[in-house]
Amino acid sequence: MKIRIVWFLAILIGVIVLDQWLKIQVLEGFRWESRAVSIVLVYNDGVAFSMFAFLQGWLKWIQIALLAGLGLYLTLANGAFRQYWLGFGFILGGGIGNVIDRFVYGKVVDYVYWHYWFEFAIFNFADVCIDIGVGILIISWLWHERNTHRAKHKAAQN
Repeated sequence: MKIRIVWFLAILIGVIVLDQWLKIQVLEGFRWESRAVSIVLVYNDGVAFSMFAFLQGWLKWIQIALLAGLGLYLTLANGAFRQYWLGFGFILGGGIGNVIDRFVYGKVVDYVYWHYWFEFAIFNFADVCIDIGVGILIISWLWHERNTHRAKHKAAQN
């Protein structure tokens, strides 16, 4: 269990540090263009696809409450940390990175613009980490359900 806590904290802190470092690079003028992806500075008032921008200053407090709720679930739910630590490490790290932006800049710093085959919303490293974390959570949940189903089936056969 201790090794999971260490890895969880390493992922969480690593995501936050790398996210903030990348944002500083973009804020200091780093730009890049290719046929598929561009690095451009955009401030986002909302969340994904600028949703909930109308909440303005309240959004950071709502996000803090959601992140605190996830942290609480992780610590209080029986076995949740043991099963979901990896996914939550990425989700909480990315979420905290974006909340830091809301306090420091008043908005989230986005910079990755995908425009190959189709145009996609501009996003950042923290957003990618949140998506990775959700993917890991889904895989972990499916793996757990599969193993639980197998164990129940095996017990029923005996």
